[in-house]
Amino acid sequence: MSRVTGLNKSSEFGSVIAASWDRCRRFGLSHESRPEHPQLSRQQREQLRHSHSLLLETTEREVLPYYENILANSRCMIVLADDKGAILSNWGDRRFIESPRKPLFREGANWQEQVSGTNAIGTAIACGHAVQVQRNEHYLKTNRFMIGSAAPILDEQQNLVAVLNVSSDAYLPQAHTLGMVRLMSQSVENRLLIHNFSTCFMLTFNTNADNLDSQWSGLVAFDETGRIVAANQRAVLLLGMSLEQRLLTEVFELSRRDLVPSTDLVTLQLHTAGQRTFHGQIRRPVRPATTVPASGRVQQTAPDTLTFEDIEFGDPRLQRSIQQARRVMDRDIPILIRGETGVGKEVFVKALHQASVRNNGPMVAVNCAAIPSELVESELFGYEKGAFTGANTRGAVGMIRKAHGGVLFLDEIGEMPLSAQARLLRVLQEREVTPLGSTENFPVDIRLISATNQHLRAQLQNGHFRADLYYRLSGLSIELPPLRARADKRELFRQVHARYRDSSQYPELSEALLELFEQHPWPGNIRQLINVLQVALAMADSGPLETWHLPDEFVDDVQAAARPSPAGGTNRADIQVKVEHSSPLLAVFNHYQGNVSKIARHLGCSRNTVYKRLRELGIRQ
Repeated sequence: MSRVTGLNKSSEFGSVIAASWDRCRRFGLSHESRPEHPQLSRQQREQLRHSHSLLLETTEREVLPYYENILANSRCMIVLADDKGAILSNWGDRRFIESPRKPLFREGANWQEQVSGTNAIGTAIACGHAVQVQRNEHYLKTNRFMIGSAAPILDEQQNLVAVLNVSSDAYLPQAHTLGMVRLMSQSVENRLLIHNFSTCFMLTFNTNADNLDSQWSGLVAFDETGRIVAANQRAVLLLGMSLEQRLLTEVFELSRRDLVPSTDLVTLQLHTAGQRTFHGQIRRPVRPATTVPASGRVQQTAPDTLTFEDIEFGDPRLQRSIQQARRVMDRDIPILIRGETGVGKEVFVKALHQASVRNNGPMVAVNCAAIPSELVESELFGYEKGAFTGANTRGAVGMIRKAHGGVLFLDEIGEMPLSAQARLLRVLQEREVTPLGSTENFPVDIRLISATNQHLRAQLQNGHFRADLYYRLSGLSIELPPLRARADKRELFRQVHARYRDSSQYPELSEALLELFEQHPWPGNIRQLINVLQVALAMADSGPLETWHLPDEFVDDVQAAARPSPAGGTNRADIQVKVEHSSPLLAVFNHYQGNVSKIARHLGCSRNTVYKRLRELGIRQ
C-alpha cells in the first residue's frame, strides 16, 4: 500500500479524505496533476444557468444575505456547483480569484474528483455528506492554497441536486464555517421544497416554539386530505420515521379542522404517537409567484399539562424514581435520567416540570443529537451578531437563556461535543452565560435535567464525555424501566388505548389482547405501544380490537419472543393457539366462502395479510 504523505488521518474527516486519495490514485492522478477546466461559450453558460434557474435564484436569496453581512471582510468565496460538480455561480471576495486561479472558479469548471482530485465539492459528491478539506488534504498541490467546506443540497426524494461550498485562503473558524455551509444548504433545500410544493399545505415544526423560523425546522407538505407528499430531511430526523405517503394524522394527533386552517400561520402544539411534543405552524397553499412568504410572529402555545398520574399506574421502580425526582427538583440538584429509547423520558420531564415550583416558568427541551455538532454551542449559549460565518445578523439568545427561571432539558446529552461540554460545565459552575463572540456575561437561573440512552460511564473511559461534567450532571441519577419490565404495564395498555381511541370506538381491550400485549418484548417501549394501538384503532373503526387489526410485525415479534430457549420456556405453539383462539378469521372465511378479496375488504387489510393468517391457521399452504 502506498504511503499517504501530508495527510492528517486523525482529523474529523481523516477517513473520508484517505478514501478520496485512494480514489484519486485509481483515477490515475498524481499530486502534480493540473486539472483542465473547460471554457464555456456564452451560449453554453446561458444554457447552464437556464437549466438551473430555480436553484440559482433560490441560492442567491439564501446565500447573498450571509455574504453581505458576515463575509464582507473575509477572503472567502461561496461557490454553487451542480450535481456533476460543474460550477454554476460564485459570490464573495473577488480578490480571492487571482488571475492564475480564475479558471478554477468560472462557470462550467469541473470539480469532480476525477478531474480536480480530493476537494470539498467533489468529495462531498462522492461521499454524499458534508465535508471539509484542509489545505494539504487536497490531492492536487495546485489546490492546496485553500480550505474548502461543502454540503450537498438534496431534493425531497433525497437525490443530489447541487453542492454548496465555501473556500478560503485565510483563517476562519473552520467548525463554524462548516456549520454555516450546512445551514445554508438546508435553507436552499427548504426553499426548493416550498417552491415545488406551493400548491400544498405546509407544516413547519420544531421542538421549541421560538425556533419555528429556524432553517433546522421540519417541513412537511401535505394535500387537503392530510396525505404527506414531501418532507425535508429535518422532519424525518426529528420524527425518526419515513414520512412518504403517510397521513399526517398518523404522525401527529391532529383533527381535520387543524389540518385545513382558515388562516395562515396557525400555531399548534403537536403530539406524536411516541408521546413527544413539537410546536408547529401551518401555511395554506400559495401561488408559485409567492413561494417564500414572510415569517409571522410565533405565538406562544399553552404548556403541556401532563402529570405523573398520567404516566404511572403502580410500578414500584417508576414510583421510586418519581418520589426521588420530586424531592430534589426544587433544591437545585441536577437530575440525569437514563432509559432505553421510547420509555418516555421527555414525558417524565414535562410531568416533573408541572409538579415543581417552576411550573409557571419556561420548559426548554433540546435534543443534542438533532443539532449539527458544529452548531451546538451557538444554539445553547447564543451568539453576538457577526460572531461567526453564517451567524444571524441580530445574534441569538440561546436555549440556556431562554430557560431562565424555568427548566432546561438536555436530551441525548451523550451526543454533546466535547467543546460544548466544557462551556456547559462553566455555565453550571458560574451560573452565567457568555454568548459566542461576546465578552458580556448573563446570569441564568435554571434547573437542569439531562437524559441519555447511552452508558455515559463507558464514554468517560474512551474520552468522549468529560468526567467532571458527568458528576456535575448526575446529582440524582434515575433510570426509567423499559415497558417489558414494568409491573403496571397491563393498566398502561388500557390507559394508552383509552387516550388514543375516539369516543365512538369500543372502550375496552379484550383479555386475549391484553395477554398478547404482556407477552410482547416491546423493544420500542411506549413509543412502539402507541404506534401499534393507533394502527389497530384505525383498522378496527368502531368495533372492538381483534388480533388481525394489529400490525403483522406485532404477531411476528410475539412469536419470535416465544421461541423455546435451551433452558426451556414458552412453547411457540402456545402463543399460536392464543392468536388463533382470539381470531374469528375462520367465521369470516366461511362467510365469504374463501374469497380472499372480500375477506381482505371486510377486515380492512391486504390480501397478503389474509393469506399469511390463513397459512398460520393451516387453511392454505
